[in-house]
Amino acid sequence: MDTGSTAWILASAMAVSLMVPGLALFYGGMTATKSTLNMMMMVFGAVALTGVLWVLYGYSAVFGNSYGGAGVLGDVTEYPGLGQLLAEQPDATLPPALVAAFQALFAAITVALVAGAVADRMKFGAWLVFSGLWVTLVYLPVAHWVFAFDSADGSVTGGWIANRLAAVDFAGGTAVHVNAGIAALAVVLVLGKRLSWPRPARPHNLPSTVLGAGILWFGWFGFNGGSALAAGNAASVVFLNTFAATCAALLAWLVVEKLRDGHATTLGAASGTIAGLVAITPSCGAVSPVGAMVVGLVAGAVCPLAVGLKHRFGYDDALDVVGVHLVGGVLGTLLIGFLATAEAPNGRDGLFYGGGFELLGVQAVAAAAVLAYSFVVTLVIALVLHKTIGLRLPAEAEQQGIDLTVHAETAYDLAPATAIGGGALPHPVATARIPGTVTDAAR
Repeated sequence: MDTGSTAWILASAMAVSLMVPGLALFYGGMTATKSTLNMMMMVFGAVALTGVLWVLYGYSAVFGNSYGGAGVLGDVTEYPGLGQLLAEQPDATLPPALVAAFQALFAAITVALVAGAVADRMKFGAWLVFSGLWVTLVYLPVAHWVFAFDSADGSVTGGWIANRLAAVDFAGGTAVHVNAGIAALAVVLVLGKRLSWPRPARPHNLPSTVLGAGILWFGWFGFNGGSALAAGNAASVVFLNTFAATCAALLAWLVVEKLRDGHATTLGAASGTIAGLVAITPSCGAVSPVGAMVVGLVAGAVCPLAVGLKHRFGYDDALDVVGVHLVGGVLGTLLIGFLATAEAPNGRDGLFYGGGFELLGVQAVAAAAVLAYSFVVTLVIALVLHKTIGLRLPAEAEQQGIDLTVHAETAYDLAPATAIGGGALPHPVATARIPGTVTDAAR
């Protein structure tokens, strides 16, 4: 057992766990005041549900021996409940339970990312049902394709993208960001636009959003660096590339904003940070530090333009999951085909380093496969739920605010009202609990 690497992955897993409140703050600050708590609940609810499913069968579906050696899905009966991972394995350099916990956080974050697209208008119960179905039918197969490698002795067959196609995806550009981004597009097409579209409420708490972005940046060092699965040179290179790309993306986004709108905004800085982190996720082990900055510059320049496409094509991606995660993930995946260098940990040369078009073609196939599968299956899941339990909140609940009507809470209670004569007025939380109100339908 490599105790140094074990300590590094433990630290990385703890850093990734901070991405949960980071994402809640990032998304929560971007919503209207009346739906802040709902957005945070969607993030935490998806994480909790995914964690339960991961223990029951998720880990097996991703890292179990592939059914028939086809590389499509792992054996869901191989590690049920994860009891088999408790004993120390003499031939393992890392505790299997630690790897399972680290990867569980990847699954949880991926599902939670989709929540940003459906902000302000989706039933909380329907969101949880959607999350469970989506992680089972979409994330687990795709993660098996990308993250499950064949064992050295050939006894375990992994996913087809990682092994047969041999695409480069160091930390989940396809399985996480392309997957979540295209799923977000599919579900909003079924869910429909907010009542306030195309002029929804402005972000109500930008300091919260910036704080969330900063926490996500910190957690991303564990997300990418921990994917090296060892404390060594590869993790160090990945750490450096992650930082370099994010800095470049933040600046590029601000330049685009300044040239296009005349202002470099705080929201733009936060969004540029996330765009850079998304784009470098698949390529952090494949490029040089200068190549990482190129990845960040391209993502920081293209993603703000992609965000504007929702107004041109009329889909209501509330918090820009499509424009940042889908577009940034695709860019980061494809740029490997141009910028990869054999001197980086992945050891592959792209077009600009004499490797020809082969790697670019491989990367394009991996991205296209995840795009097609995730979009189609997510669309089917959303349509089935729309026709059965319903996805959309009642119009009255959306207008009044999800926090109050669904959760019977408000994010801010700065000045409690008093009645004439000094008596306290009924608290909005208390009145929201009255049977027969819009609250019941909203749930």
